[in-house]
Amino acid sequence: MDMNHYTSLLSQLVNIDCGTQTPQGVATVAARLCAWWQEAGWFTRTIELDEACGPGLLVTNRHEPAHYDVLLIGHMDTVFPPGTAAQRPMSEDNTRIYGPGVSDMKAGLVNIFFALNNLSKADNERLSIAVAMNPDEEIGSPWSHQWLSELASRARVVLVCEAARADGSLVKARKGVATWEIQFAGVAAHAGNEPEKGRSAITALAHTVLAVNQLANSDAGTTVNVGVIRGGDAPNIVAASATAAVDVRFWENSDYERVKDALLTLCSQPGYNGVSLSAHCLAHKPAMMPGEATQALMRHIEQAGEQCGVPITWQAVGGGSDANLTAALGIPTIDGLGPVGGGFHSPEEYLEKASIAPRIALLEEIISRLPCGAQQ
Repeated sequence: MDMNHYTSLLSQLVNIDCGTQTPQGVATVAARLCAWWQEAGWFTRTIELDEACGPGLLVTNRHEPAHYDVLLIGHMDTVFPPGTAAQRPMSEDNTRIYGPGVSDMKAGLVNIFFALNNLSKADNERLSIAVAMNPDEEIGSPWSHQWLSELASRARVVLVCEAARADGSLVKARKGVATWEIQFAGVAAHAGNEPEKGRSAITALAHTVLAVNQLANSDAGTTVNVGVIRGGDAPNIVAASATAAVDVRFWENSDYERVKDALLTLCSQPGYNGVSLSAHCLAHKPAMMPGEATQALMRHIEQAGEQCGVPITWQAVGGGSDANLTAALGIPTIDGLGPVGGGFHSPEEYLEKASIAPRIALLEEIISRLPCGAQQ
């Protein structure tokens, strides 16, 4: 393959600030991708989801098909703030490529483009193919959740092209993930003159954090982390309001229901010193566990790997992705089909050059072996 062409396209995506909260940057990435696919002869449609986020992009090889033999999913957003691309634009050395979002997951998007455009004319005509690229995966896909679910419900299989693990493994299972926000409403007062007239939202938050921490279940692999807290206006004011953001990760969906019920019960009662609490779920992805149909897809992928000389190994990982959404619908789903990378969400994020061409060939082989025809 032409690596110069590949890295040229990749740099066009990496060198754009496109954090989820930078919708114009995500829209610029979507426009670049749309132009590539249109030039290659594919049907494209921009999906406006919400004014708070960038658009989604749908690519198909047929005009408005009723079903898809395969749906490929990738996200266009990153976790990085504006200015990151200018501070550390894409760079490379002999073995790796670096840059914000290079593996999570700009390279996956470019690999999809190369793999599908390498398909034989016969396979392209035989299969109904769709690619969905969303703008908000890094915050749990709150705006694209419904769109992706509708697309997946019409697909025979789903292939998510997040990066392969650092050891080359694909992803067969992912923890579920949920994000909750707890709001605290207290009463403001002067902290020096009449503090007794106030009810501190921050003090109530501190007591509640200790209670929330107790909801974790290490035996089941359930973690509960209060990761962000905000509150108060000044040191000399008893805080009238505060918020806490809570991350929940779980292997067992039933254990998540336990945590959810406990959070709602906790927040339905007055907090410390009568402060009012309320809890809101901002995003939720069920745990992704391989059923029989997904296990059959895993064997299909292992056979494809044998054919093109890519050893296939599997991991279950703690991070969530859009694969969680589609797997929860009962659609056979495999993740980690992008090239090998690591250091996600950090300045050290990298892409292994040697993995690019083999992973494109693997993705092409997987798709070319898929059966066609409407779902039964």
